[in-house]
Amino acid sequence: MKEGEEEVQNMDEAVLLPPTPEDAIVSDRDSYGALRSRNFRLLITGAFLASFGQQMVTVAIGWELYDRTGSALVLGGVGLAQVIPIIVLFLPAGYLIDRYNRKYVMIASVFLQMFAVLGLAVLSFTQGPLLLIYLCLVALGTAQCFSLPTSQVLVSQVVDEHSFENAMTWRSSVTQLSSVLGPATGGFLIGIFHGASYIYVISAGLAVAFILMLSLMRVQPQKQVRKASRPSPGELLNGLRFLKQTQVMLAAITLDLFAVLLGGATSLLPIFAKSILHVGPFGLGWLQGADSIGAVCMALLLAHRPPFQHAGRTLLLAVTGFGIATIVLGLSHWFWLSLLALFVLGACDNISVVIRSTLALVRTPDAMRGRVGAVTSLFIGTSNQLGGFESGLAAQFFGPVVAVAAGGVGTILVVILVATFWSEMRNLRTLRENPAEQPA
Repeated sequence: MKEGEEEVQNMDEAVLLPPTPEDAIVSDRDSYGALRSRNFRLLITGAFLASFGQQMVTVAIGWELYDRTGSALVLGGVGLAQVIPIIVLFLPAGYLIDRYNRKYVMIASVFLQMFAVLGLAVLSFTQGPLLLIYLCLVALGTAQCFSLPTSQVLVSQVVDEHSFENAMTWRSSVTQLSSVLGPATGGFLIGIFHGASYIYVISAGLAVAFILMLSLMRVQPQKQVRKASRPSPGELLNGLRFLKQTQVMLAAITLDLFAVLLGGATSLLPIFAKSILHVGPFGLGWLQGADSIGAVCMALLLAHRPPFQHAGRTLLLAVTGFGIATIVLGLSHWFWLSLLALFVLGACDNISVVIRSTLALVRTPDAMRGRVGAVTSLFIGTSNQLGGFESGLAAQFFGPVVAVAAGGVGTILVVILVATFWSEMRNLRTLRENPAEQPA
């Protein structure tokens, strides 16, 4: 048997053991269990600052490019530039995350993010060419290819296993809180400074703060892959093999991939703010943050309730709600109705994030979490960035209203297909249990 196959063999027995009654009591009752870890607090605080800065950059780059060009296709290119390195590098990125100290991998990726944002600042001050702006966005995508899976995997090294669901809920809550404040602050600063240049500088400073917090954080030892001068193809592909064997995780990722790919309406918000709702940069900031407000409210609700008892059914209903909210957003010509649709969209999306992220931690052996996380990030990064490109392309030919509303309809169709062909998802109850062993 090949070495790559040996690593995947018997994974179900390794990761699908149900918790003991004592563990269940602790995880059910302690809503703040993960927050009692100093290292987890450092991790999510730093992640909050970095995400806050990144959200401001998202508003800044969208507003600046659309203001300079007036092109929906240029906005879509922002997502395409960031997704290319994720597609190219996800296999070696996952291997490196498993082979080397994940804390230092995270620090290196944040450094790259900082330099890319500083490059955007220089180009903004000097009105540099679009090509160089896109190159900086490619560098940002490269940083995200490493930082997204590493940030998720590091959670497993700063909290105990029975706090994973609670930790991912709080992590999602803090990240979404930054997504509320970041866009609103970004829109406000664009109005104050009459441009986006200073936002990039502020974001780079927040990345430095994250690096300092990572330096102070202590992590538990990780199980590493066999060290060799050159990784074998089997070692690189083990994340894909694992997902093929774990059908419930594959179903959850498929839902997220196509839902966000088809319902990627947020990339078109600058068009809605300027040309349909007529609310300017301040209104754009609140539109960008509305879905995150819904996500924060949902995350806080999830943190104070017991673990999911019908996780599969809940996930399917949540993604259906995501699609319906996307349709309402596309058809709305009223600012407050658009805010409400984005609020519901974010709340539903947060349920999906918590379930998918917890599944990835609970059901994956530690030595493979980097590779599985990299594959997951490929799906999620692809859906977010290509979803923005798809929405921009559709808006260019059919208009933003049709593009967004049709994407919502497509999302609902994907839910129907997943529910039909993946019984593992329909039967999934608690996140720790094997759905194959549960009665339908």
